[in-house]
Amino acid sequence: MRHAPDFDQYSKRYPHAAMQRDENGVLELTLHTDGESLVWTQEVHDELPYLFTDIAGDRENSVLLLTGAGDAWCDDLDFTTFQVTTAESWDNILYEGTRLLTTLLAITVPVVAAINGPVRFHSELPIMSDVVVASETAVFSDRGHFAKGVVPGDGAHVVWTHVLGPNRGRYYLLMGQELNADEAKAAGAVAEVLPPAEVLPRAREIARYLAAKPFLTRRYARDVLTREYRRLLADGVGTGLALQGLATQASWDH
Repeated sequence: MRHAPDFDQYSKRYPHAAMQRDENGVLELTLHTDGESLVWTQEVHDELPYLFTDIAGDRENSVLLLTGAGDAWCDDLDFTTFQVTTAESWDNILYEGTRLLTTLLAITVPVVAAINGPVRFHSELPIMSDVVVASETAVFSDRGHFAKGVVPGDGAHVVWTHVLGPNRGRYYLLMGQELNADEAKAAGAVAEVLPPAEVLPRAREIARYLAAKPFLTRRYARDVLTREYRRLLADGVGTGLALQGLATQASWDH
């Protein structure tokens, strides 16, 4: 007997996730910190892979709509929460960091991102969605890695060089480049740019359109359209995180 995740249970399980699902099976997931814009912490880093796994296992979900609370998708990071001083703690980062992106791609229904504002930390996550709608106030950057002396090896190196192209992706990660919403759209990272008040309604409209497609069409379309991403992540994230940890430890030793 198959034991699928129970929405009534997992929708209340995660402190940084508010969820609601409509009659069409569209699951609207709002990431937040105490009801405000998401602050990236080790708890969030460890929580999301389990959340994505539950969502992936629930076949009642027809589409995932991913958004953020407040005026930013994720524009702050609390580095003090990351306890990475031993091999064992780095192993946890390696384990959860690898699963963070792979479990997102394991969701076998279309994913729509409604980017409500700046996302300067883990900007690769919403960008991996199948359809990306962004507010005019959105700003994309990668402030959590090379800018802070950290190797961008946790999947940002895979996603951004894939989305922007090898040369522009490397420049984005190494130079701390910020892309506004229009620049991100011109670069191919964003599909639509709208005034802030129109972003979520438009994302909901797109989600309903996708949800109306046949069950297997939706699921198999997601499968074929993310195969290259999954191959790239399988090849690059584990090694990237290991090198990130080694370089960080070396910098602390000196």
